[in-house]
Amino acid sequence: MHELTSSEWAKCCAEDGEFNQCARFWTGTFAIQSGDNERWLRVVDGTPQIEAAESAPSNFDVVYKGDESMWSEMLAATPARFFSDPMFTASLNKGLTISGDMVMHAQYYPAIARAIELLRPVAEDAVHQADDGWQEGVESVSGQYVNIAINGTRFRMYVETAGQGVPVLLQHTAGCHGTQWRHLMQDRRITDRFQLIAYDLPFHGKSVPPTERQWWAEPYQLTGEFLRAVPLALSRVLGLDRPVFMGCSVGGLLALDLAHKHPDAFRAVVSVEGALHIGGHMDSLAPLWHPQIGNQYKARLMEGIIAPQSPDCFRKETSWVYASGWPQTFIGDLYYYTQDYDLREQAHEIDTSGLGVHILSGEYDYSGLAELGEAAHQAIAGSTFTFMKGVGHFPMSENPEAFIDYLLPILDQLEASDTALKQSA
Repeated sequence: MHELTSSEWAKCCAEDGEFNQCARFWTGTFAIQSGDNERWLRVVDGTPQIEAAESAPSNFDVVYKGDESMWSEMLAATPARFFSDPMFTASLNKGLTISGDMVMHAQYYPAIARAIELLRPVAEDAVHQADDGWQEGVESVSGQYVNIAINGTRFRMYVETAGQGVPVLLQHTAGCHGTQWRHLMQDRRITDRFQLIAYDLPFHGKSVPPTERQWWAEPYQLTGEFLRAVPLALSRVLGLDRPVFMGCSVGGLLALDLAHKHPDAFRAVVSVEGALHIGGHMDSLAPLWHPQIGNQYKARLMEGIIAPQSPDCFRKETSWVYASGWPQTFIGDLYYYTQDYDLREQAHEIDTSGLGVHILSGEYDYSGLAELGEAAHQAIAGSTFTFMKGVGHFPMSENPEAFIDYLLPILDQLEASDTALKQSA
């Protein structure tokens, strides 16, 4: 299954800074099993017990079990699609079962996932740092607050802008905020031609909740009616003339939703990690907002749908944003993502004769699967589809260099269409 003994594994964990940060206060046992082959960790108050690893505990708090072929895939230096993260390998029925104390599992999943990573050989092409375009001085990105009203409720929304030219509204993923788009805003190949406008949804990032409502006494639940109203209101208040809309995940679904219900308001939509339907049961998402489970669980869970090839620094930045959010926003946003949104019966109604529809799906996205993105493309005549190898669910933040390479041809096409339209006017 792997070369390390249990005591060697415990020693690796004890010497690893990330594991030690994630395992604080943990007292418990964890095992991985394949037939009669078994390795285990015993942790006491956050410290792996190296000497005690010589003898197996009589029982384990959490057990991962799979056959040899599954472990061979998962413990490869660069795991193949569907095998880079244990939770998604299990949930997608790829040969791994998880049993035991599931509250403890969620509490210390960041440590468990890191322990699994430590069993992998280091990939020769692993990228730990990457160029984010940093230069000393004031950046060209500017921020401001925009006041909008939706269904009689007043919202103060934070918006960042960069560039000039064709306006592009940018919608972040569930439970997140506009920081995800910062790399595009620093790329002059984009900003010399497009005005990027990234906003934080109400209750997200710097967009504070409304003051005239007792929102703290209400369940937070994102619906399509409200979500669709946000870019429409921003476009109206900012005086945008049929902007391009680009969103990822929740925003990727929203892109197709807007193409169906408000095609005249936009010149094109770019759906990143989009689909016609995601589905699922809200009950299964309960650990994402649980009094015994912290924000770090959902942050590490999101790392699981980031490609293993993405630079460590950007992978961790992406998950950091998730750990920083109001606890209710992620699970509340997933109401729209899993329950409220469904275009399977209406997708064929989307008319691309006057509206560009572009769908991009990442290889390692186990939530908005690439197969779902391609199915959306097949259902929408005249749309385009791009399969992005080596990236996951958050391409614009986890691996911006790779994402921008995939995005530029679409932007070139949008610019050419805009130029042709101006010449014919």
